[in-house]
Amino acid sequence: MAEVERIIEAPIDQVWVVLADGWSYSDWVVGNTHVRDVDPHWPEVGARLHHQVGAWPLLVADVSVVEEVDPPRRLVLRAQLRRLGRGRITLELTPLAADQTKITMEEHFESGPARWLMMKFNDLVLHQRNAEGLRRISDLATRRYAAEQVGTSSG
Repeated sequence: MAEVERIIEAPIDQVWVVLADGWSYSDWVVGNTHVRDVDPHWPEVGARLHHQVGAWPLLVADVSVVEEVDPPRRLVLRAQLRRLGRGRITLELTPLAADQTKITMEEHFESGPARWLMMKFNDLVLHQRNAEGLRRISDLATRRYAAEQVGTSSG
């Protein structure tokens, strides 16, 4: 299992906006190349996000499904990587201050060959991948927050 965390210089609601926008998934999920479709009720439980993972010509169609949601504090996704197995991703948001949020991401394979092959290697790769994913979420959330602050101060 890989668990990473990051402090984001933006309020919890701004961080949640990134997670609640299914179309931004490929902006922060490392290895995700294209979002094909997002259920209109994303991120409600059962909502599906259809995307592709990998690099051309080795693109794999994938589906992520919301298993749990507690806006703006928790989002749990199940990713189905076809023959590689199934993974579970948990994102927890904790407000630290009015304009600061701690985000924790935990990911592990639940089934399939990826679960049994090179577990320590998988954990290391997932750890690095998810640390980069949180950096990207941070960039998206802080950019939105900064833009919102400029908009409210000039109006």
